[in-house]
Amino acid sequence: MSPFTGSAARTADWRHLRCVITDGVATVTLARPEKLNALTFGAYADLRDLLAELSREKSVRALVLAGDGRGFCSGGDVDEIIGATLAMDTAQLLDFNRMTGQVVRAVRECPFPVIAAVHGVAAGAGAVLALAADFRVADPTTRFAFLFTRVGLSGGDMGAAYLLPRVVGLGHATRLLMLGEPVRAPEAERIGLISQLTDEGSADEAAQTLAHRLAEGPALAYAQTKALLTAELDMPLSAAVELDAATQALLMNGEDYAEFHAAFTEKRPPKWQGR
Repeated sequence: MSPFTGSAARTADWRHLRCVITDGVATVTLARPEKLNALTFGAYADLRDLLAELSREKSVRALVLAGDGRGFCSGGDVDEIIGATLAMDTAQLLDFNRMTGQVVRAVRECPFPVIAAVHGVAAGAGAVLALAADFRVADPTTRFAFLFTRVGLSGGDMGAAYLLPRVVGLGHATRLLMLGEPVRAPEAERIGLISQLTDEGSADEAAQTLAHRLAEGPALAYAQTKALLTAELDMPLSAAVELDAATQALLMNGEDYAEFHAAFTEKRPPKWQGR
């Protein structure tokens, strides 16, 4: 995303979530615990706009996405979204579904690693938000459920049919998206849906530890690695290795690459600048 902004300052307060930035780590918390952090139209829009703003800030080097209360996110609010969409025409429905997709694109395209700290339920859109993250750190109470077919919709909502086969393979993705059955933490770890399984109640702490480790590392190298992982999913090998070559040539002109050599020579840890 472009670092060039208009005249508006960054938003300080968000209505549907909390955002705290500490030592280069942005912690974004879905904050409707009484509703298991069910998403509303406003929550989707806030996530989309917040990720765009943070992507333009050099101060953010990693992001933790968490849920307040008993679970991560139970998906779209049945009354405030499903009920409301029944009264919408096709043009309005297309606008809404495009917006939810923009949230997933923002998670995938932001120039810093995103870690989903998952506990309890991650269902529907909540499961896809976790899926879109670069890392999913989860505790044993976690259960993922891609529930879209259970409400009469396609299982391929918000890019799930694109992302899930690339994370767990086509066979597991077909089962999860077709049947909408819950996947508990042990199986989710076995099929690769969980990046790190923690002790119960420790997912947030482990996600913060990982986020700070990433924030202290070579931010530009991480950003380019994330961009290549997304871009090369649909590339032939010849195009992928050419893009790799161009990326490495640019990074080899960067300050961090020279800093590694200096640190190695002087037998000290590198001081990464993200440049």
